[in-house]
This record gives sequence, structure tokens and C-alpha cells, in this order.
Amino acid sequence: MQFFFYLLFYPLILFLSLLPFRLLYLLSDAAYILIYKIFGYRKKTVRKNLSMVFPEKSEEERRQIEKKFYKHFGDLFVEIVKAFQMSPSEMQKRMKFKNVELLNKISDKNQNIILIGGHYGNWEWIFYLARLTKAQPIGTYLKINNKYIEKFILNNRKRFGGELVETKRLIKTLKKYKEEGKLFVLGLLGDQAPQLHRTKYWRKFLGIPGPVFVGPEQLAKENDAAVVFMKMKKTKRGFYEMEFVEITTSPRSVPDYGITDKYLELLEEQIREKPEYYLWTHNRFKHKDKLPSIKNNKKLKIKND
Repeated sequence: MQFFFYLLFYPLILFLSLLPFRLLYLLSDAAYILIYKIFGYRKKTVRKNLSMVFPEKSEEERRQIEKKFYKHFGDLFVEIVKAFQMSPSEMQKRMKFKNVELLNKISDKNQNIILIGGHYGNWEWIFYLARLTKAQPIGTYLKINNKYIEKFILNNRKRFGGELVETKRLIKTLKKYKEEGKLFVLGLLGDQAPQLHRTKYWRKFLGIPGPVFVGPEQLAKENDAAVVFMKMKKTKRGFYEMEFVEITTSPRSVPDYGITDKYLELLEEQIREKPEYYLWTHNRFKHKDKLPSIKNNKKLKIKND
């Protein structure tokens, strides 16, 4: 059955990925009408999120952000598909990295790097970075049930030279790198809501209290790795630019949760500047009303603003 679904999946993705961008964006425009205006995919979640984050804006202003987001959402889908067949030269033209030299200077000092970003812009095209860094880029993924589709996706994501590691094997992989004396650049997206039973830190993000991931900070301290923020900008349709912003090269000297705070502040600043490029369909603030019931948890650190 898995192979049968793969036989359906592969020709469709291959066909779409071979289409020129101008046709793919026509499909994106059609998807906008279907997803947003007809089916209203996760529209309630998007509106709820925007109303919580931007209470100072009028309903009309929030609707404009909402519409722009769904248009970008359609673009994101076709761009992810197109990436399966994009040449290195095409990817280089459309995904610009402003200051890769910052990463390579850190690598020259024999230090590993944790790259931290959010679900903003087009995070899937970051994989091209593997062609530009001196250290080995590593990305993580959650296992896909269909092994044929998983292999297809992983092979395509790795074709620029990066390594992909299943999330549950990440610690073991980093340990192996350390034992072999190899340097890595680990890319992580840390803006989703963690499970409550695994929460160690609770703070406001975009003005809403909730649990936040501290894994990137913990990995940085355990490996004495520099932490760099991935600031992404959509310059025009189908074109992106990433700037690397150093958070710290001395993670162990930063007080607990200081790295996490700085990362979230940078991400929040980016989102508020151009909110339409953030992934608003995720129910990021689902735990906001549970703070009173967990305040007695002595293992939980809560930041009060």
C-alpha cells in the first residue's frame, strides 16, 4: 500500500516540479481561492492568532494580513514542490545568503554552530546553504510513515550537500561528530509550541504567554556551540534573502534562557515587521490559559514581563 501511494505521489510531484515558476504561481493563485475563499483552511485559527497578536489593529487591517498570508501560503506550497527539480544556479538566484562569512569565521575558530529560526518566509530553501558553509550543515526531520515517500523527500533535500537526521537521533549524531572531530552547522526551527509535560520555560511570545522550546539553547551549551539567528526576508514573489545575526559565541556564559529570550525577541521583531510571511495556521497559543494551573511546578521557569 505504501508503494502504491508513492506511485501516485511521485509522478504528480515530478510533473509539478518541472513546471516553470510562472505556471506554478498561477496554480498558487488558484489555490488561494480554494484554500482561503472556498474551504477556509484553518481560517478560524489564523483569525484567532491574528486577533490575539494584533489587538491594536482594526479588523480590516487584520483581514489584509490574513489575505496576504494565504497568498504567501499558496506560494510556499508550489515553491517547496519546485525545489525538487531546481538547479543550484536557480536556487542561488532565488535564495540569497547575505553574510555566510559570519558562519565560516566561526567555523575557522573550530566552533560548532546552532542556527535558529522560525516558520517564516520559505524555510525549505535554506537547504542550499550546504553549498556555502565550511562546516557540515545538519537538519532534522520527523519520520514519515511511508518509507518510499520519505526516501524521496530526504534524497532531494540532501542533494545540495546537507545531512538530515531524524529528531530522535540528533543527540547521538552530534556526539558522533564530536568524537570524530567534525564541525557542524545545525539548523533548527524553535517557534512551535512544545508539549506541556516537556515544558521547562514559560514566557510571552508575540505578547501571548505560553511554553517555549529551549532545546536549541540546551544543545548550544552542551556543545559550546555559537548561536546564530536566521533572519529571512521575502524580497519579492519567489525571491528570498537571509541574514545571519550572531546571538552568542559563548553560550555557557549566558544565563539560563537568555539565548532563548534573545532568539524569540529577534523572531518577534521580524514577524511584526512583515506578519504575512509567518505560519499563522499553527495553533501556537493553545496553552495560554493553562499558566495558573501549572504555576506550582517548581521545575518550571516562568518569565514575568
